[in-house]
Amino acid sequence: MPDVPVSVQQAIHTLKRRESDPLCAYVYDLPGLRDRIRGIVECLPAGCEMFYAAKANPALPVLGALAPFVRGFEVASGGELNWVRRHFPETPVIFGGPGKLVSDLEAAIDQNVERIHVESLLELRHLCDIADRKQIHQDILLRINLELPDTPSTRLTMGGVPTPFGMEEACIPDALALLARQNRVRLRGFHFHLMSHQLDEKCHIALIRHYLESVRAWETTYSLDLAEINVGGGIGINYIQPDRQFDWPGFCAGLDELLQTHSDRAWNIRFECGRFITAPCGFYVSEVLDVKRCGEEWFAVCRGGTHHFRTPAAQAHNHPFEVLPAAGTTTESPGVEGNPVTLVGQLCTPKDVFARRVHVDSLGVGDQVVFHYAGAYAWNISHQAFLMHPHPNEVFIE
Repeated sequence: MPDVPVSVQQAIHTLKRRESDPLCAYVYDLPGLRDRIRGIVECLPAGCEMFYAAKANPALPVLGALAPFVRGFEVASGGELNWVRRHFPETPVIFGGPGKLVSDLEAAIDQNVERIHVESLLELRHLCDIADRKQIHQDILLRINLELPDTPSTRLTMGGVPTPFGMEEACIPDALALLARQNRVRLRGFHFHLMSHQLDEKCHIALIRHYLESVRAWETTYSLDLAEINVGGGIGINYIQPDRQFDWPGFCAGLDELLQTHSDRAWNIRFECGRFITAPCGFYVSEVLDVKRCGEEWFAVCRGGTHHFRTPAAQAHNHPFEVLPAAGTTTESPGVEGNPVTLVGQLCTPKDVFARRVHVDSLGVGDQVVFHYAGAYAWNISHQAFLMHPHPNEVFIE
């Protein structure tokens, strides 16, 4: 696991000096994020583009750091659309997600969304009616939930089996017939997002190969000439073995080889990654309030909890962390050395756990526990109002 960057440690020390209460904060390393997204985009083969899935972390400084490097932003709600458009009016936006309201579709057309990823035949009918009424053209992709009998699943499967996401392949003829009866909504290609938390680059190449072969077959069957395939995101972060992360350069090399086998097609391949991009740039800092033993188990009660940082509870894992020792602790302060300890928060529920029975060399009151990979699906997915604890500080290192 990488060490906590010096700049993040300095930000933590500055916060600690400024606060009278024990510390609880998110710290985001924006220079590190810029370096990361630059490297991710530079690895992509020719003909591929990266969009950032704003749902992973829509904080304005994060979006601002990414905007110069990504092709655009992917949004999945009317709220995300309004947020992104308000602050980045000229940045390309693509709009996906199930259950779009009619008002969402109207706003997407009014706000010049580049693509709408259509999830159902009913949604397509709504969109055609709106485009006809407004006399505006709109480009779309159809999101298809392919069956994947031979492809291994991941911890979060969003397709390949019955799910509420996208439409099944059998809907394609009906969708094409509906599109043929009007001339405002234009099909540009297909969208797929069947797996999340993908950690195996070879499995992900196999998945994309299935996408490309399916589109090629549909082009022949339905006499289509398509411009674009959106292969979604879904690339994960290995929270359990942080030193074994998804091999992005190796994946991109394999993707380049795969695309060479389809070089007779002029497809534009789009990605819309979120967690993989921003998770490493964020750190959740929680000061140890108390250390105590109950039976044969040690507990460290930390400032904050899963109402601030839901990731470990949502993913059911022990979240990786590092301890920054407190300065000037006394021998009277309780602590634990060389024993497994369970890190918990301040909530009145036994589910408020960051990590369970993990070994620590030393942990005591006043130490700062710094959780890595807290830059995605963390603060923004947490039940922030529970128990009405104050919100954590948020620091964006420039």
